[in-house]
Amino acid sequence: MYFEDMKLGMTTETAPAVITLDKMIAFARDYDPIPLHTDEEYAKKTPFGKLIAPGVMSFMSVWARYLEADFCGDELIAGKSTKIEWLKPVFADDALIGTVTITKLTRRNAKNGLVEMTVEVRNQNGVLVLTDVTEAVVKCRTSGSEDCASSPSSVKPAQK
Repeated sequence: MYFEDMKLGMTTETAPAVITLDKMIAFARDYDPIPLHTDEEYAKKTPFGKLIAPGVMSFMSVWARYLEADFCGDELIAGKSTKIEWLKPVFADDALIGTVTITKLTRRNAKNGLVEMTVEVRNQNGVLVLTDVTEAVVKCRTSGSEDCASSPSSVKPAQK
């Protein structure tokens, strides 16, 4: 989808991403090898009582599901930034569902714009476990009656 086709408040929901124990431990051993993610006996003695998934794995599992319904598609030029906040632990066998909403659109130039997407991730019990704000650089349409030059330079949704 081109920048000018995107609208504030557009939302999509991801398919569930199930966090399996085997994948959780394998990811942790490769990328976040701390005992809280890899040592079940250690984890039993923590406030969590059991292993928790690495935060980046939790986010990336949902992001992979988002890409199946990607707002940007072939018009994506590049990612610009992401800011993740982990709010609650994620455990083995949790099923994570993300709600992705376009929350800001900023025209950068005649060729592209910046799309801010806010991701809220909840587990199977509806508990908000993480949030993320990602910015992506997206192409403008090069032909047609509407182009990036006529798009608003910066728009944010009204606060509730």
